[in-house]
Amino acid sequence: MPEENGQRKTVDSPVADRPAPDSDTDSTTASTVLAEVLPGVAVVFGEVPAVLKLELIDFGLVPAADRTQISTFLASIGNTATAAGNLGNAFASAQGLYRLSSTTQALLKAGGTLAVKDGANLGAIFANGKIVGQARLIPVAAVGAAQLAATIGPALAMIALQMQLSEVTGLTRTNIALTSQVLTTIRHEQWAELTALVASIDRAVDQAREIESVPTSLWNSIAGNEASLRKQLELYRLNVSNHIGQIRHDTQGRRAYLETNAEAIIFDAHALLSSLKAWTGHQALHAARARAAGAEDVDEARLVDVIARDTRTALDSALPEATSLVDSLTRELRIIVELPGRGTLPLSGKRKGSTAARQTSARLLEAIQPLADALHPPAPPLEAPGAVCAPESLDLEPYLRILRWFLEDGETLRVLGFPDQPDASDPISSILNGAMEMLAAARDKATTKILVAVTDRRIITAKTNTFLEQGEIHQEIPIERVRYVRAVTSQDKSSRSAIDLITRDENIRWHFQVDIDNSQVDTLAAVLAESMTIPDVEREELQRRSHAAIESGSKGEIAGTTCTEPTGSEATTGNDE
Repeated sequence: MPEENGQRKTVDSPVADRPAPDSDTDSTTASTVLAEVLPGVAVVFGEVPAVLKLELIDFGLVPAADRTQISTFLASIGNTATAAGNLGNAFASAQGLYRLSSTTQALLKAGGTLAVKDGANLGAIFANGKIVGQARLIPVAAVGAAQLAATIGPALAMIALQMQLSEVTGLTRTNIALTSQVLTTIRHEQWAELTALVASIDRAVDQAREIESVPTSLWNSIAGNEASLRKQLELYRLNVSNHIGQIRHDTQGRRAYLETNAEAIIFDAHALLSSLKAWTGHQALHAARARAAGAEDVDEARLVDVIARDTRTALDSALPEATSLVDSLTRELRIIVELPGRGTLPLSGKRKGSTAARQTSARLLEAIQPLADALHPPAPPLEAPGAVCAPESLDLEPYLRILRWFLEDGETLRVLGFPDQPDASDPISSILNGAMEMLAAARDKATTKILVAVTDRRIITAKTNTFLEQGEIHQEIPIERVRYVRAVTSQDKSSRSAIDLITRDENIRWHFQVDIDNSQVDTLAAVLAESMTIPDVEREELQRRSHAAIESGSKGEIAGTTCTEPTGSEATTGNDE
């Protein structure tokens, strides 16, 4: 997956997704060389096709001497000597850095999938589905990671730092302006302090890139900012961690918390990334300063590796935190915007109508969506599955628009069902639930009561009224908890189809209206039945409990209830009707 200025994209890499169609092409036609010097990171040499220029990352703070050293090393190593002989001009000019897609990396690791010519893999460069050029790709495995680290380790550390700085800079570039516009009334003093630090580091980075060096006077101007930057970084990491803890641990109050604190969450997420960018820029300048001194002091050279490692560790911790927080908030805001029913939950501690709630959510979503999409590209719109157990007149679109934001990455919707309210085991509860459902039906004239969405990972259920009005689900059942499934015909006068679902923890019966095709109900039951199993640990536990009762002298009697030792099928199906 390529990145432009560090931002993740959803399109495939144009490089090496397929081998070049003609491996016998003369080597001089491929004047572009991509040498993978770090896992997933390549240095681009020679001519740069237009399609690659858009995704090329400049060297930034990587010193010119390091670029020359890398070029010289790659041109001199034995296993690319032939390529160097034919492409000497290309190696003489390093153009920039390129982040290889996961597909390209897989092909490079696969060995024989790309044609090999002149000591390098021969790949095609694609644009709009057409081949626009060829490139030589030298994987890190061909060069030897240990040999690279031993020979040009500090130079590679500078490249790693530049890629890290590019990554976090790309995430914040379009969002600082949005934050200052939308959140002008929140934490003015904190934001002013942070933006001042960010601006000073940005200015120093730009100046260092222009002169390709970090002179003493430039470093001294920002060296004293490290403590303040660490304070800012830890402050907003703590704020973000507190938000995430509240969201994860208080599942009942999660929606209300997100809505009430939406603006503060947006602020803290932006502030975390801004402070992270400034801190990363400061580290890159420090490393560049140490790299220059490393020519005469070996310890300074070693410090570059330490700085690159510590910076990567900080990014690997902070970015997932920010992504998790922004994902949770964005999902809730998107659900509220999509709700076709009454939006009754408070957004700012006050009860508002659905129109005001959606307008507020849309405004906040507009502020955070560029950041959310950069951190985690949204899933495509959800399409109706092949099997739907619902009246023909039911409009599925409102359900699909909301359900889209509940599914996880890679999760597949397999079946949708709309049964009536499941049977209740408690007669009193049944009476009360029946009365409430009659009132709800009179109020909303709803023809269905329960939404059942079966994916390849879980079973999601929700009352249709609350799902459309508030975007709330009732229950999630992992498919591995399914123990027994049966499609039956109800014994009442209507002869409705029904499904019995027995899970590890409960028994559920869903009744379907008579106008729903029985074949669709059977399909739903069949998909559920694919997961029927009882883990050995549960079967063994049931057997141990029975044997323990027998051995203690309570044979056939457990807790005052007479029972016989369950067989495997009885333990699996529970109270089969």
